[in-house]
Amino acid sequence: MSEEMYVKDVMSKPVTIAKSAVITEALDKMIGEGIDPLIVVNNNTVVGTVSRQSVAAKLGTKRNSDISPNSIHVANTVEEDFTTVYPDQDLDVLVPLLQAYKLVVVYDEDHRLIGQVTAGDLLAVYRPAGNITDVIEDAFTIDLEERVVHLRRRMIDDNIMRFIVTENDQMVGMVTETDVATAMRNFREVVEDRHQDHRIRNLLVKDIMSTPLLAVGNDTTIDAVIDLMLSKNISSVPVVEMGKLTGIITRSSLIKAL
Repeated sequence: MSEEMYVKDVMSKPVTIAKSAVITEALDKMIGEGIDPLIVVNNNTVVGTVSRQSVAAKLGTKRNSDISPNSIHVANTVEEDFTTVYPDQDLDVLVPLLQAYKLVVVYDEDHRLIGQVTAGDLLAVYRPAGNITDVIEDAFTIDLEERVVHLRRRMIDDNIMRFIVTENDQMVGMVTETDVATAMRNFREVVEDRHQDHRIRNLLVKDIMSTPLLAVGNDTTIDAVIDLMLSKNISSVPVVEMGKLTGIITRSSLIKAL
């Protein structure tokens, strides 16, 4: 990495949401701007972050089933999954920070918020050496006929953010925390409270998964994978060999390889 590059050379405009906003507004903003998480502010002071995962967890909790998504505030989902840097610090400081946190907040010398750095911001200018096998993670699969309640349980118990959806051992889509959060939000807005528990139990993975599925071959270069992720604004790409799933590459696995 060049010694002449600094945090200010890669940081992007901070994307914020008020602590008093509702989580549906936060979810819409994350999806609309292709960002995760958002910086949560209160009176112009950073108080934490809100992620698609935390929104999905809040909307998927049975005790919140009788509460409209438009009545749940960001304050109820605030996390502290971020750290801070200053714009004139060397770019090298970002690597270990982004290996530990989803987001790096950039402050000026007066401790005012002026920017943010995500994995995508760093990968746009600095990429792992080696080949694709150095950045592959294990991929987890789930059948398209599986119930969403079982999907959520696997996500929570095993801390899995995404699954490749299969039908007869063939990949047909992907399901992520974003799909769960969006589905739960839409579901709670259109289904009456007294029917929600029964209907949710009958919701299937195929009802909420994302298609089509983008995948790369095991001979693809790391640069090509990153270019695909950034151009399509996606956070992960399955890897296949002879049509068989061999793993998955995520922005997180790429940052870990730096």
